[in-house]
Amino acid sequence: MKKTVFISTPYITLGQMLKEETIVGSGGQAKWYLRENTVLLNDEPENRRGKKLYDGDNVSIPDVGMFFIRAKQDD
Repeated sequence: MKKTVFISTPYITLGQMLKEETIVGSGGQAKWYLRENTVLLNDEPENRRGKKLYDGDNVSIPDVGMFFIRAKQDD
């Protein structure tokens, strides 16, 4: 699965993205999930739920999908 995640703020944390995309149910679950599963941020391993994701970042989670972080454009 490939999905674009639109943000209306300068950044979103990795934990917030996991929760928003219903990969986890809470911030506490995000901490456990990142400890137990491989998550790649721009092709580099990442395990900090507080890591800030900015426009242009890509998050890849094996067996889940690829998420493209993009800034929401104002009309």
